[in-house]
Amino acid sequence: MHDIKAIRENPAEYDALWAKRGLEPQSKRILDQDKLIRKAMQVVQEAEAARNKSSKLIGQAMAKGDKEEAERLKTEVAGAKNVIAAMGAQVDSEKGQLQKLLSELPNVPFEDVPEGEDEDSNVELHTWGEPTKLGFEPKDHADLGEALGMMDFETAAKMSGSRFVVLSGLLSRLDRALAAFMLDIQTGEHGYVEHTPPFLVWDKALYGTGQLPKFEEDLYKTTADHYLIPTAEVSLTNIVRETIVASETLPRRMTAHTPCFRSEAGSAGRDTTGMIRQHQFNKVELVSIVKPEDSEAEHKRMLGCAEEVLKRLELPYRVVELCTGDLGFGARRTFDIEVWLPSQDTYREISSCSNCGDFQARRMNARYKFAEKDNRFVHTLNGSGLAVGRTLVAVLENYQNEDGSITVPKALVPYMGGIEVISA
Repeated sequence: MHDIKAIRENPAEYDALWAKRGLEPQSKRILDQDKLIRKAMQVVQEAEAARNKSSKLIGQAMAKGDKEEAERLKTEVAGAKNVIAAMGAQVDSEKGQLQKLLSELPNVPFEDVPEGEDEDSNVELHTWGEPTKLGFEPKDHADLGEALGMMDFETAAKMSGSRFVVLSGLLSRLDRALAAFMLDIQTGEHGYVEHTPPFLVWDKALYGTGQLPKFEEDLYKTTADHYLIPTAEVSLTNIVRETIVASETLPRRMTAHTPCFRSEAGSAGRDTTGMIRQHQFNKVELVSIVKPEDSEAEHKRMLGCAEEVLKRLELPYRVVELCTGDLGFGARRTFDIEVWLPSQDTYREISSCSNCGDFQARRMNARYKFAEKDNRFVHTLNGSGLAVGRTLVAVLENYQNEDGSITVPKALVPYMGGIEVISA
């Protein structure tokens, strides 16, 4: 959500920042709607003042025995009440329209975010490791998994349709090992507190983090009016919903390993096979709640926490900063980590780390106590630490052997009960 006071004070600045995201100027229609609300509120205030004044005069007229004047004043009070009720309803209606308008507008990027229309304008910040050279023709992770007899898309399709998979045996264990490995790093070394949050949430939770109302088509809704979470960001960030957080408890860092559910409504024809883009997948999520002055430093810290997982697994990757045209709805700045996939001879996204500023906090009314009588909005950040399924894909492809077996990364051997190679 946007600060209407800030838009009143800096309309041209907001229009310029939205223009970087490819939007037409928005401030005029926002401020026109704001003026309608303020004008209606002024009428209500004037009617309330007239009602209060006439109410006092009724008593004085009755004390003097002037019944005619008292009746006239009662008529004025009744008229003022009608005006208050009618204009009050108009204020509520106009506020609802302004709320809808503001809720559908994306966050504004930081001034120094690279400009561009799409992912082609994203800026590479750095790389780690050299792209894997196998010495033989690399196989796709799906071919590897199916040949091992531990990755079954056909059976999953019989019960659930496309974009689902059944993992079994040592690949299922590897998937579990990866999640445990990630959580141990984030909780044991990086100070994140592990949570097990709800996987079903109400619409207000998704509104708070920005998935609603704009992206409802990408969500799964139950018949009981719950939604399946598209990411644990929703559950974790809403923990501070409608609260005033004690200043001394910030920064607050949370993590969770959860299933995530997405309809992938806008991805027709993209990654239709394999595990890259599925309706159900597991992810270790990182969320930070911080003071405004700390959010940029926390963003870089979060990025480093996610990168560390890939470093320990010795998987080559690169970090890019998203341009204005590729930013997510709620983000002011986003860093993507892309891992190397030999079968595709390219890097693919495995984590997005975003600084949302106070955008989500305003939608959730999440604040912290700045001073005795001054509560301010927190800043929220979120990132994948990492997407478990895509990390499994990266391990299979980068650690594949010519005979189709998979060497287990050294860091995961203890989590695999000492198993060093996965074979059919």
